Amino acid sequence: MINNDVLRRLRYAFDYSDQQMMNVFAQAECKVSRDQVCNWLKPDEDPDFVFCDDVTLATFLNGLINTLRGKKEGPQPEPEHELSNNMIFMKLRIALNLKSDDVLAMLEDAGMSLSQHELTALFRKPGHKHYRQCKDQILRNFLKAIQIRCRDQSGTAGSGDAD
Repeated sequence: MINNDVLRRLRYAFDYSDQQMMNVFAQAECKVSRDQVCNWLKPDEDPDFVFCDDVTLATFLNGLINTLRGKKEGPQPEPEHELSNNMIFMKLRIALNLKSDDVLAMLEDAGMSLSQHELTALFRKPGHKHYRQCKDQILRNFLKAIQIRCRDQSGTAGSGDAD
């Protein structure tokens, strides 16, 4: 998936304003401007569109974990230089403090069925013999499930007020 699309979907799911998006980056000890955030969120065909690289998205996801779960003591984790769909999925699962059963139920609500074994294979290390690459369709459905859980059911984003 395109990183900008992930960023757009998360912003919509949590109903974040530009300032709240900036605050999430700040939680990962990264200062970004409103213009940067707006340019990452613009449609791909917009002349001001700026591609969101892996480090930027990883920083945002680390900030989301800190925003929703609280900062850990000590040094903050460094953002990854290369992100896979599996890593994005894992960071979102951590941020939302979801157990496997929660993830499976959310995916069911979004119209996708996975077994427990298929799900755990997505969270294994890439060298493991049961590792499975997370395809775009799975990540898209999980992002849709987050939207259903956090925005659609309550009318607004329930757990993401970062003002």
